[in-house]
Amino acid sequence: MLNLPNRCPGPQSRREFLRTGLFGLGALSLPQLMRMQSQAKANPSGSDDTSVIFIWLPGGPPHLETYDMKPDAPTEYRGDFKPIKTNVPGIDICEHLPLHAKMADKYTLIRSVSHTFSDHGGGHKRFLTGRDPQEPTGFVNDHPMVGSIVAKCREDRNVGLPNYISGVDSGRQGVDVFSFGAAYLGPSYTPFFVPGDPQLPDFSVQNLKMSPGMVANLDDRQKLLASFDSLNRGIDKTGTMAALDTFEKQAVELITSPKAKKAFDLSQEPQKLRERYGMHRFGQRCILARRLVEAGVSFVTMVLENPGELPADCCYNWDSHAVNCHIFTDTKYKLKFYDQAITALVEDLHNRGLTKKVLLIVTGEFGRTPKLSYEKGRPGRDHWPQAMSMLLAGGGIRHGQVIGSTDAKGEHPKDRPLSPNDLWATMYQHLGIDPEKSFLDNLGRPMPILPYGKPIADLFS
Repeated sequence: MLNLPNRCPGPQSRREFLRTGLFGLGALSLPQLMRMQSQAKANPSGSDDTSVIFIWLPGGPPHLETYDMKPDAPTEYRGDFKPIKTNVPGIDICEHLPLHAKMADKYTLIRSVSHTFSDHGGGHKRFLTGRDPQEPTGFVNDHPMVGSIVAKCREDRNVGLPNYISGVDSGRQGVDVFSFGAAYLGPSYTPFFVPGDPQLPDFSVQNLKMSPGMVANLDDRQKLLASFDSLNRGIDKTGTMAALDTFEKQAVELITSPKAKKAFDLSQEPQKLRERYGMHRFGQRCILARRLVEAGVSFVTMVLENPGELPADCCYNWDSHAVNCHIFTDTKYKLKFYDQAITALVEDLHNRGLTKKVLLIVTGEFGRTPKLSYEKGRPGRDHWPQAMSMLLAGGGIRHGQVIGSTDAKGEHPKDRPLSPNDLWATMYQHLGIDPEKSFLDNLGRPMPILPYGKPIADLFS
């Protein structure tokens, strides 16, 4: 049954972003996160030498304006954009992805994933957890987001950095903004958030930043502890948590770790390479993701919503309803930054020999309605989970192919229908994590990592 929302509220306001980010569990300080992680039982699994970069496009990018063009469909479906050929015969993509077109042999497209939850909240929860949510709206998870599962399975792995890191716009770091919650695994398995704009000269990692003047006092532990941005050294009122001394020590070790400092320092990248990615939020988040997986982080999520100052008729994220934006103006604007950032990341993974170690996944929660809608003469597309497209690279997969297809209007999968669970089964296989492994929910019931889904064999053939 398709879960249709009564209305789409569109992008949240900046005030709501800030409220969620400040009061959500995602605002945990580093010592708090470390404290909770140490209390959980160890469940190591998988190969240590594999990672995932998950590029999240919230709002739902339009598949007919990106990777699944339908030039022969009626005008009210095909839209304004034209397809262009790529360097792989038979693969056509949007004309506003010219850099993609030059390197289609270095990635793979999937065009036949679908689910049934058309609300943003329900779509996020369904896609990111591999389960139908109990409530088809809202962003609070019933089950853990896949990144939290990875963090749980690799909690004993110590690379000098958190094993699960997420980059977001400032004010968007609450776990319930994008359904990044860990549910019954507990908040210790939510991501270590890196909010802000990495292109800015004063960009810093908030929970790892020292106050001015403290650099000369690294040998004075008490002064150093007092200098942390958001360090909460209080004791849990319930008495169930130990004193924070051990976790403060771990925080000191991380903040003074040359490896952590190096991983987050984008100035160490050649300026020419940074410019190849693009000196904007999309590009610099993508290059930061590559640095983090090279440093050994298991799961890196980078959220790409708004690349910069929005022109008129554009939307903050990818939610291209006619009431929010002019879909062709908005998508053309975003694709310029997106094309540059994603192709630079794919190219960099290949150039650095990381296509076995790192699996790249680029997607949103659903596609957009194949048939255009209008608001005061302005075109847009609404939510459409029945069909969506995504890009994958690395992970040992075979590149230069398209898996699955949709019908003539882009409404439903035609060949090789897949679900989000098949994508996650493929990801867990890459990480060496058994998806049949179970964790206890809040009622003590064993919950397998995935209730169903199989690795997508076509990716490797």
